[in-house]
Amino acid sequence: MQSVPGQMLSNPVIPPVMYPSPTYPTALLHRHPRWSVHPGKSITVSGTVLPSAQRFHINLRSGSDIAFQINSRFNENSVVRNTRINGSWGTEETYLPGSMPFSRGQGFSVWIMCEDTGYKVAVNGQHLFDYNHRLQNLPAINVLEVGGDIQLTSLDT
Repeated sequence: MQSVPGQMLSNPVIPPVMYPSPTYPTALLHRHPRWSVHPGKSITVSGTVLPSAQRFHINLRSGSDIAFQINSRFNENSVVRNTRINGSWGTEETYLPGSMPFSRGQGFSVWIMCEDTGYKVAVNGQHLFDYNHRLQNLPAINVLEVGGDIQLTSLDT
């Protein structure tokens, strides 16, 4: 069918246009003036790792300091833990008792329990590691940040 400029078709057919569903790295900051980390406090972060994920992180922050970071790196097949104080990163901890607990395209649940000496972390109901406090002023840790290649489904603070 040919059309003449300016001609109206009696029954125009517009083919459907398929737009890809964009996926954006998650960036969530949970900040509340009365929320802070203390012994006995637990946090649960649940979501789905994106199929093409490279990494994602969970940070417990105090101002610009990161008291505790869990950084899942799929290109290294590792879960790195660390602390950044006054702009300087500490020594990375990478040991895992088993294999990488996160899989691309799969759901997950990370449970973090603050204790007097550090954090206990479980993934999908299985204890994964402990991490000693490097930033000791626990009440100053008042920001939870989740970011990277995941779709966040729930957050329990």
